[in-house]
Amino acid sequence: MALTLDDKLVVAISSRALFDFEEENRIFEHGDDRAYVALQLARLDVPAPPGVAFSLVRKLLAFNGAEHQRVEVVLLSRNDPVSGMRVFRSCQAHGLPSVQRGVFTQGRDPFRYLRPLGAHLFLSANETDVRSALHLGYPAARVLTESVQAGDAHPHEVRIAFDGDAVLFSDEAERVYQSEGLAAFQRHERDKAAQPLPEGPFKPLLAALHRLQQAGSADMRIRTALVTARSAPAHERAIRTLMDWNITVDEAMFLGGLPKGEFLREFEPDFFFDDQTGHVDSAARHVPAGHVSSGIANAAAGAVQAAQAP
Repeated sequence: MALTLDDKLVVAISSRALFDFEEENRIFEHGDDRAYVALQLARLDVPAPPGVAFSLVRKLLAFNGAEHQRVEVVLLSRNDPVSGMRVFRSCQAHGLPSVQRGVFTQGRDPFRYLRPLGAHLFLSANETDVRSALHLGYPAARVLTESVQAGDAHPHEVRIAFDGDAVLFSDEAERVYQSEGLAAFQRHERDKAAQPLPEGPFKPLLAALHRLQQAGSADMRIRTALVTARSAPAHERAIRTLMDWNITVDEAMFLGGLPKGEFLREFEPDFFFDDQTGHVDSAARHVPAGHVSSGIANAAAGAVQAAQAP
């Protein structure tokens, strides 16, 4: 019987999202490919420090046991194969021996390999790759490598926080807000409270996490939070949408436009996903954070990026 990842939660992650390669990356960005490869080779036996998404990956892998392998983490990187050796050795050194699969494309687009992997999440520090993955229909976020790393207060919980509109849900309501203002947005959501919102790009990940939680683990559990700028009366449609999906979140924060960072500091997630750069920047001062470049709020930036593409 052929091997398959169909029964697993699959996380595809770049080298810089999993480990701190910022010093090496500065050399790469200066255009000196040979110096970059030489440095990685010279540091082959020096484990790279954990990166922003390390805690998330380590805890998700704790759902694996001798009898059940429920999570697969695959390295998906623009790195060269030589640098890939150091990444795998860093995994071994930091207690991630089950990270055994990887694709290293030496500067070429890696996101096309998400399809054969059947990935539920793609984390990368490369904005172009993240946008392309989202366009293909895969949950993806640009890791803010300057983010504060996750704390160690909850060693037996994977804590993940999500924004609502344009992340878990579609940007339908956000478009109303952007074009007509807050009053029209509140009226729109009140009138449609009983109508579930369409799915957003991260609904498949939330559903996969829900299935993983249902499968259970003696050593690890999942705690999720919805952290949204919505407030009453717009809260009801968000809650009813989750009910319609038969998915629960452990906490819901309807902040009515308050900065999210300090609330996230108290929740202490291993990762937070949001489509608004202001919210992501606020969060990154307190917790690991990633930007989901989807929805109307990111449409203009995406158009500029497309126009600049060769």
